[in-house]
Amino acid sequence: MKKVSTAATKQSRNFSEQKLTIGLDLGDRSSHYCVLDEKGRILVESKVPTSPNGMKGVFGSMPRSRIALETGTHSPWVSRLLSGLGHEVIVAHARNVRLIGESRRKDDRLDAQTLARLARIDPQLLCPVKHRSARAQADLTVIRARAGLVRARTALVNTARGLAKSYGERLRGCNVRNMNAEKADALSPELQTALQPLLVGIEMLSEQIHEYNEHIEKLAEESYPQVELLKQVKGVGTLIALTFLLTLEDAHRFKKSRDVGCYLGLQPGRRNSGQSEPQMHISKEGDPYLRTLLVQGAQHILGPFGADCDLRRWGLKLAERGGRNAKKRAIIATARKLAVLLHHLWISGEDYDPLHNSQRAIAAAA
Repeated sequence: MKKVSTAATKQSRNFSEQKLTIGLDLGDRSSHYCVLDEKGRILVESKVPTSPNGMKGVFGSMPRSRIALETGTHSPWVSRLLSGLGHEVIVAHARNVRLIGESRRKDDRLDAQTLARLARIDPQLLCPVKHRSARAQADLTVIRARAGLVRARTALVNTARGLAKSYGERLRGCNVRNMNAEKADALSPELQTALQPLLVGIEMLSEQIHEYNEHIEKLAEESYPQVELLKQVKGVGTLIALTFLLTLEDAHRFKKSRDVGCYLGLQPGRRNSGQSEPQMHISKEGDPYLRTLLVQGAQHILGPFGADCDLRRWGLKLAERGGRNAKKRAIIATARKLAVLLHHLWISGEDYDPLHNSQRAIAAAA
């Protein structure tokens, strides 16, 4: 790392009248930063502890500057802290900044310098993203914590079933929510001794997940009345609706509802070169957990218990075209339309008419 003397550092910090650009490469314990002046010359290269006090100590005394940093574990709170100090903060999309991600000279100091130079030239080169507020992040953490418990329970249930099958026996009952120690009563004594603690742990996880469900219902009822608007769609429950609201946070950040499908990675990718335009998979950008929930909602809508609505009719018609993976493609397309529909209901506040398009088509034909 480039050494900067104390005298040089003090002298270079006297830039109250200059327009500075700063690149900040966040690390878990410490972060590298690079300060550029108006002409692109390096004024300071150093490290700062990745902590609130460390960030305030370095950037709190600086004049208002443009600071670029990459998305990561610490980027939400760091971006909020730096914005509170009066700086212009640009959070770069880590996957899209190839000058950093695919560089042959991977180094924290050089990454900070690259961030600063890109932010100085054109911030749009960084594909900036917007972090949610502290309150939305805290509420969304409740949902993510529940999802972690669900994954852990699924892994433990699969372990218990696999161990029983390898011994020539089976755990009765396929409902994960009802998996408890009583399921081992029909097993041999050896398996009961081995699996009893595991099944007790699964039962405890189910109880904790139930407590999370009650907390999420209460949170939606007290703080997010828009959830009731989204729950008008059959197949959308409190979990999907609240996750949708908290992930997007600001409905007006999109010019039109169709942009939501692209934002959540449910739109097919594009690669047009010359006469070649291959059919590609969905981009899978955006929040993967919300995308998973929307796909689950689409599966319910197209499933045997889905209510009759325009969305169901459209998805089933798409699946009837046949071909390889027709049903899977219909589910993804329905999930994309579901995201657009939820955003429209959120923006407009309208009552949901499940057969609006069908009735309008019949009236037009008549």
